[in-house]
Amino acid sequence: MSAPSSNDFSIKIATVNGTGSASANTLLMKSIFRSGIPVVGKNYFPSNIQGLPTWYEIRVTRDGYAARSGRVDIMVAMNAETYGRDVKEVAAGGYLVYDSTWPRPALLARHDITVLGVPLAQLCNENFNGVRTRILMKNICYAGVLAALLDLDLARIRELLAETYAKKPQLVDSNMKAIQLGYDYARAHFSCPLPLHVAPLDHTRGHVMIDGNTAAALGCLYAGATVAAWYPITPSTSLMDAFKMFADRQRVDRETGAKNFAFIQAEDELAAIGMVIGAMWNGARSFTATSGPGISLMSEFLGLAYYAEVPAVIFDVQRVGPSTGMPTRTQQGDLTLAAYASHGDTRHVCLYPANPEECFYMAVQAFDLAERLQTPVLVLSDLDIGMNDWMCPDLKWDDSYRPDRGKMLDKEQVLKLTKFYRYFDHDGDGIGYRTLPGVHPKAAYFTRGSGHNQYGVYTEDSTEYRIVLDRLMKKWATAATLVPRAVVDGSGSRIGLVSIGSCDAAIREARDQLKARGVATDYLRVRAFPFGEEVEKFLAAHEVLFVIEQNRDAQLRSLLTLDTAVLKTRLHSLLHYDGLPVSAQFIVEGVLATVQPQAAAASPSRAGVARN
Repeated sequence: MSAPSSNDFSIKIATVNGTGSASANTLLMKSIFRSGIPVVGKNYFPSNIQGLPTWYEIRVTRDGYAARSGRVDIMVAMNAETYGRDVKEVAAGGYLVYDSTWPRPALLARHDITVLGVPLAQLCNENFNGVRTRILMKNICYAGVLAALLDLDLARIRELLAETYAKKPQLVDSNMKAIQLGYDYARAHFSCPLPLHVAPLDHTRGHVMIDGNTAAALGCLYAGATVAAWYPITPSTSLMDAFKMFADRQRVDRETGAKNFAFIQAEDELAAIGMVIGAMWNGARSFTATSGPGISLMSEFLGLAYYAEVPAVIFDVQRVGPSTGMPTRTQQGDLTLAAYASHGDTRHVCLYPANPEECFYMAVQAFDLAERLQTPVLVLSDLDIGMNDWMCPDLKWDDSYRPDRGKMLDKEQVLKLTKFYRYFDHDGDGIGYRTLPGVHPKAAYFTRGSGHNQYGVYTEDSTEYRIVLDRLMKKWATAATLVPRAVVDGSGSRIGLVSIGSCDAAIREARDQLKARGVATDYLRVRAFPFGEEVEKFLAAHEVLFVIEQNRDAQLRSLLTLDTAVLKTRLHSLLHYDGLPVSAQFIVEGVLATVQPQAAAASPSRAGVARN
């Protein structure tokens, strides 16, 4: 990694959960973004009540990289309990900002960093009343210190405060007072700005800062969803909260004030998915959002929807497992669970967004695919995408969009039929025709999860059962032609990188670093299961293949070996599963560890140079 400079550095802020630091951190990030500089925020917070350590990383990146940098150039150490580990994380040549109200000589033990002490508590105690107010203002005060050190525009910060507290304007002045205190102290006592500072650019025009859960909720609204059933679980809850907020604005009759949507908090995840299936069976676009433990509980109903061929949309915002795991850390540990959820022979359509932008567009695709294929569709995001702030291109919408309801017959179409058979394959694509309840008695049938034949009649006959199950596999082949294509980027390198979802940002950056070292790579980003033919072609075309994913058990690699012709021995796994987002450095080191020894073995002269 190159040495940090203006518009290219990372800040990490260590605070205590529940002290209001989120407001200060967001304020800093947005002020940098509005200076035209690409930025990304990563929040590492505890899963229980206030008082435990929490960290927030802000990466300032003129090149627009969105992954975690893997280094800390400026540490704001606000939590005495974590001082030791926080100081150790600062890169050589970096800076440490801490509250010097209480002297901490041990902080001076590192002579390769610059320690900047600011009496934050003292400043706030002298200028604000009340214990709680002083605690909150201390965090805002460090934002003022950073504003001076980084050369942020105070006028822009005031504008952001005015937007944030539009309904409580009295808070603008008190927050601005705290910012000014920190700003003035830093300017008076330190050389400002630091070599690591922001210099206004114009690289954020046409972009927005948004998290994946908000983007997915907006996509559900635009897709025409009117029913949302859920049970609270981290990290998916904010998706449902956002949908409720959007629906309260847009799904209300302007004349009567009546709400044109149903938002239901169920007693558990099993009830939630049951409500979704029932609503979709009845014709309403419906969805739920959950995480790994919720998918586990929903598995039986997902099997019902698969076999009875009822559409359903599920957002799985993945977190660390197994069991309860670490609810506020990120992972890609539900890939195989989601793909084969339920007992028996089931295969579920899965979409894999790489960022909030794709969460928006894939939400719409999920509803269209679910209805067209008459099956559950799962959108697998993760905590990093869902709850962190990403810079994305402005979301665009085509007002000519109309929901794809698939093979749904209305009354007139039913009356033209000699006979209606719910599970009969008329078109050879494995998809039967369906009707909504009450369309016409001629189209009535039993929706059952028990054995049924292609005519919708109960059966335990072996041949009739196999006809239906084989048709579902034909539908699976059709699904492979309808799901989003994998993204292929490359020019014929012998080395192929294969990955999924939020690994994308780190891989893009890693490829640039590898290229700078003379290692060319091609890249396949899988966006859906089942895999399209482009996945098969990419795997066959590359001599060396690395599968990069965020789980211990190589779940993407398993899916590839199960559903493509690639030999398992040809796939090298790079597995990152510590709960933090993967960095480019991890990928670069993993690729070089394999590629460089191979190159050395193939070339004796080069091997001799390497040994020297």
